[in-house]
Amino acid sequence: MTNGDAALAQAAEIARSCRSDRMPVPIVRGFFDEATFTVSYVVHDPIARVAAIIDSVLDFDPASGRTGHGSAQAIIEYVKGRGLTVEWLLETHVHADHLSAAPWLQAQLGGKLAISRHITMVQDTFGKLFNAGTEFERDGSQFDQLLDDGDGFMLGSIRATALAVPGHTPADLAFVIGDAVFPGDTIFMPDYGTARADFPGGDARRLYHSIRRLLALPREARLFMCHDYKAPDRDEFRWETTIGAQRDANVHVHDGIGEDEFVAMRTARDRSLGMPRLILPSIQVNMRGGRLPEPESNGTRYLKIPLDAV
Repeated sequence: MTNGDAALAQAAEIARSCRSDRMPVPIVRGFFDEATFTVSYVVHDPIARVAAIIDSVLDFDPASGRTGHGSAQAIIEYVKGRGLTVEWLLETHVHADHLSAAPWLQAQLGGKLAISRHITMVQDTFGKLFNAGTEFERDGSQFDQLLDDGDGFMLGSIRATALAVPGHTPADLAFVIGDAVFPGDTIFMPDYGTARADFPGGDARRLYHSIRRLLALPREARLFMCHDYKAPDRDEFRWETTIGAQRDANVHVHDGIGEDEFVAMRTARDRSLGMPRLILPSIQVNMRGGRLPEPESNGTRYLKIPLDAV
């Protein structure tokens, strides 16, 4: 059995372990932030009322430098209004398009902040870019828990599993929670395609295998996108689909698309893309677990913009 076959077999086994007739179906609520085209999620066990928050957003206006908590406050109101207990704040990866609100939400709601163990690779790369000092630990210690591929945890009585899906970055995780799958920035709605793979540590071939691993999950599994940008000829935002719909119709990676064909398409497409609008502020905050820089002697916090370096 090849490594690719083993990964697909493992994904199928994880899917079987996360499904049970005796297990409640998780309730998923998406919160769409149109400013960054990001969808944050609250997923919870309807019986135990235990919840996880996935990929939260801190409002940020780059023109003024102002931050806000409107998007995160909507999550707090939802959680408190339904009497949920937050046990996890999950990050699928170090986002390049929005700042994470996880530390602020954690202060209000509790829970453990978790990300891939390979966060250290991202911290090393971007710690150098931003010339982070010796006070910036590159060991992932800004997070409460670092997750390995296949690590499992419980959300009430619902089994959840972290799946390594590198390619967009070397530290991407997908989360399988019951019949719900949160793929982060690996794949988008079927009519929009797949994520870019040209960031430092990104790799189109690894992304292809990560996506095929996800598509080995049951066809009926619900798939919740991290982003939506509206595909051509589509007027409304959408962020929920199924594994089966992706296998049948994803414009970049439906069944029958081979690795070389995908890599050629993805590489050519990535060459045409500009840098994400918030990549520089986002990464230097998110690699620190969503924590803003400490105030300087005048009481003001500052973000760095490296010139002629990216």
